[in-house]
Amino acid sequence: MDFRDEVKQFGLRTEKMIAQIQTEEATKNALIMPFIKLLGYDVFDPFEVNPEFIADIGIKKGEKVDYAIMKDGDPILIIECKHHLEKLDPHNSQLFRYFHVCKSKFSLLTNGLQYRFYTDLNDTNKMDEKPFFEFNIADIKDAQIEELKKFHKSYFDVENISNTASDLKYANELKNLITTELRDPSPVFVKHFASQVYQGKLTEKILVQFTELVKRSSNQVLNDAITDRLKSALGKEEATSNQTDTQVTHEPVMAQNVAPGVITTDEEREAFHIVKAILREKINATRIA
Repeated sequence: MDFRDEVKQFGLRTEKMIAQIQTEEATKNALIMPFIKLLGYDVFDPFEVNPEFIADIGIKKGEKVDYAIMKDGDPILIIECKHHLEKLDPHNSQLFRYFHVCKSKFSLLTNGLQYRFYTDLNDTNKMDEKPFFEFNIADIKDAQIEELKKFHKSYFDVENISNTASDLKYANELKNLITTELRDPSPVFVKHFASQVYQGKLTEKILVQFTELVKRSSNQVLNDAITDRLKSALGKEEATSNQTDTQVTHEPVMAQNVAPGVITTDEEREAFHIVKAILREKINATRIA
């Protein structure tokens, strides 16, 4: 099983068991420790994973981070854990203090479901307020798995992650902004497009009209893009199927082998081919029946 499949399987497992987890300690044991193990680290080896890593802050002694991933005696990733029902935002300041005194270049704030990775893009040795990488493990995307793979023990490279962290952070913020604007266009967003097609004065009434037009047009563009992609996938699948058919010798089908009363419509065949075309990007086409 490759890393992608392992992560997907872990996400499904997390989703199934999360309702049974009642405490922060249970969250650590059932969700976060297995996640660390998923990244290739031995959670029972203190040279790799140091639980309750001491991060003394000034005159405050005995401050501890839940986990520190170690390499050559130094922390490379510090992890602060919360109960899976807790929101992560209020705890950023706590991890911020830990980050300042540790040598680690990266930190992770998680409740076992949401994972937020931080670094110091804005000021050296000062943790950024916003994560450069975040995901929901129960709904993680393939592109996010590729980014997560960089934190795996076998591939971990500080310079490599740092070089892509900035682009990743701003790309994610832009995606969130675009998604928000498409779902609920802001006045600035509406004015940007309305001013390019409407010659008159943009009164409040006109802006209300264009708000609906922008929303409707955005949805149409997205729907058209999805339709085009499905058609493209269907065309490739049909071409592959036709090529395969020419290489197969068909045996005559006996009438008694045909189940009576079973008729497949053209619409059903088309739907099957569309689904098959999509799935064949993920699994072998021979497994789709």
